[in-house]
Amino acid sequence: MGKEAVCYIVGAGEQYGPLPVPAPDDFVIAADGGLAHLEGLHMMPNLVVGDFDSYPAGPGHVPSIVLPTEKDDTDMAAALREGWARGFRFFHLYGGTGGRLDHTLANIQLIADIACRGGCGYLFDRDMVITAIHNGSIAFPAVAKGTVSVFSHTETAAGVFECGLKYPLTDATLRNTRPLGVSNEFVGLPSSISVERGTLLVFCPPNALKKP
Repeated sequence: MGKEAVCYIVGAGEQYGPLPVPAPDDFVIAADGGLAHLEGLHMMPNLVVGDFDSYPAGPGHVPSIVLPTEKDDTDMAAALREGWARGFRFFHLYGGTGGRLDHTLANIQLIADIACRGGCGYLFDRDMVITAIHNGSIAFPAVAKGTVSVFSHTETAAGVFECGLKYPLTDATLRNTRPLGVSNEFVGLPSSISVERGTLLVFCPPNALKKP
């Protein structure tokens, strides 16, 4: 497995277009009803994980892990755990937003947890991608366009820098009770966001992402 191989996890939430074509080393997991979406795209996942409350037909002949209906983890969390156990550290989550707001928030928490454990995760919404950084940084290319918003996931995030954006921040402290970092803008320069102590949630357009 390549060091930047991606684990794609497809949930049962809103879907906003076709999925990328996985590379040979990538791994695709359907989280419960996400299997129906993949079947509609004529894509076969490597694994299906779920209790199948949103896909009563079951996994069919696809390798699967059937979960109990009463459990602590969501289907998406269980799928992520399986990907992590297989050695993946880059995750792209689809079908994890829209519909129930509590499920969307749960998946944002998963993105933050990935960052805290040293991985990199992206949660894809209609027009935005949500990622997180923990005691680290994220860089954007000069071609990035649109808005970028930053929120503290931890109670405080200290040593926050936003460079190359319309509204720079220098050694700021963000709190999870004040949306100071909402709606910054790309201005055609290479830019970056970093945090020395804490976890930041970053909302940006897909064009701002670097691979993977």
